[in-house]
Amino acid sequence: MVRVAETSETTATSIGTPPDTTGSPTVRRILVGAYLRRLRQARRISMDDAAYVIRGSHSKISRLEAGQVSFKSRDVADLLTLYGVTDERERDTLQTLAMRANAVGWWREYADVLPSWLDDLVGLEDAASRIRAYEVQFVPGLLQTADYAGGVVMLRYSNPREINRRVALRMERQAVLARSDPPSLEVVLDEAVLRRAIGSTRAMRVQLEHLIEISERPNVTVQVIPFRAGGHAAAGGAFSLLHFAEDDLPDVVYMEQLTGAQYLDNPDTVVRYRAVMDELCGQSLDPASSLELIRSVLRRR
Repeated sequence: MVRVAETSETTATSIGTPPDTTGSPTVRRILVGAYLRRLRQARRISMDDAAYVIRGSHSKISRLEAGQVSFKSRDVADLLTLYGVTDERERDTLQTLAMRANAVGWWREYADVLPSWLDDLVGLEDAASRIRAYEVQFVPGLLQTADYAGGVVMLRYSNPREINRRVALRMERQAVLARSDPPSLEVVLDEAVLRRAIGSTRAMRVQLEHLIEISERPNVTVQVIPFRAGGHAAAGGAFSLLHFAEDDLPDVVYMEQLTGAQYLDNPDTVVRYRAVMDELCGQSLDPASSLELIRSVLRRR
């Protein structure tokens, strides 16, 4: 899960009020947790002392402040008292936000096929203002067609119902790109993604056509690194960078693995991945030339 980066010093007058964001529950949890962390630090209260007040452990406070778990109204009230928050309006505002943070995101409808590590990604995608992704093997999930997604899912799963559910989840995730305030999506694909057959011949043709069509949206950019570019900076494999409009949310690097995922928000790590992404864009064909390469591959299918 995402960790909110620690701040070096915090004073009571600089804390402010957490924004009443309309974003996903995932983001609300992180924002409320970050606010509680700043309050605790301003009072120079240890995590162990805070944990004692809510009848919990150091680990519980750590998870609360990182937005990894839901909030209990009693715990929030006790922490606010410990942190010296007596203004009723401020207490009511934070407790209301904490309860909203406990809301269930739309994706929980797919809890039967949604692993916990992917639950976090869907929530972050729903709140991101900018998503940058590099892929070496598959078209990114946000740009997949249903048939192509089915071909990808069938590489790991065989139960027809489970396959259909996973594909449906992937299709519903894509609604984020069509809403009134969509994030910008910038994708860099290795040329191998265009040439690797996933599913039927028709599925690949439709997928390539979809890449061309969706690239016409103002919030979507697709670039391709051609084989002739040789080696490049992203030797470690595919990753995504998610950026958020809220100041309290650090950029997050997401890397998916076979049985889980990594979420990295250490500032130095994020800066490095951001630099790698910039290098990849520089080594790639420009968007217009990338579309021409996609059309060229499509004509040969």
